[in-house]
Amino acid sequence: MTVDGFADWLVEFRAEAVRRAEAGEPDWSAGARLPEAVVASLQRFQVGEDGDGRNLIAKADQAGDAEYAAAVRLFIAEEQNHARLLARLLAAAGAPLLDGHWSDRAFVAVRRLLGLRLELMVLLTAEFVAVTYYRAVRDGVRDPLTSQVAGRILADERRHIPFHCRRLRRSIAELPAVLQPVAVAGWCALLLGATLFVAVDHGRALRSLGMRRARFVAEVTRASAEVVADLLGRRGTAVVGAVPRRAAAARVPQH
Repeated sequence: MTVDGFADWLVEFRAEAVRRAEAGEPDWSAGARLPEAVVASLQRFQVGEDGDGRNLIAKADQAGDAEYAAAVRLFIAEEQNHARLLARLLAAAGAPLLDGHWSDRAFVAVRRLLGLRLELMVLLTAEFVAVTYYRAVRDGVRDPLTSQVAGRILADERRHIPFHCRRLRRSIAELPAVLQPVAVAGWCALLLGATLFVAVDHGRALRSLGMRRARFVAEVTRASAEVVADLLGRRGTAVVGAVPRRAAAARVPQH
């Protein structure tokens, strides 16, 4: 396996699937009591988590890395599980699902504009926003079931960041040297725009969770600083080159 290969991530995703099965389901019968603003916010996030990932799979297949393409499919399975968890949570709260939302349609449209590089930039943006958002839900909500579901999703989203970073770093390194900082700056602008949008659009929910809009933006921005340095190759492999903990001592199954 090369340094930038994805065999370790195959191990990681497969091990996580086993762990998830062993952990079982939350106690949905406990029900959930949530403020109206948080329900509306979770409904929109549920729409964003739901998708078949066909466009990303196609681009991953075209990239010609079988290990990465296989890992992408397992990543998508985790995202689909997030959508399922949020759907069950909303049902436990007596809230319906949304058929769609314009913000999700815009997000998908941007992802599909160009190739894998832009797709990864948009996905990485979503992961950073999601980490801060689900942490706010986990720590700020006064409902045990919601806190548990948010905690499960948060753990996955944290793992997804180094996964996307590894492939994005490789993609940016393929650009001419003069364009690499431009690409990273473009991602920073995309992240800031998405973070500001979520801070405004989900402001009532964040406020009910004890997080002000300015703090939300600051936390997302601060968390991205190390990744920016890694994407530019100015630091070690603490983020993008890190081997997942479970993968470090395991082999990739052959079937």
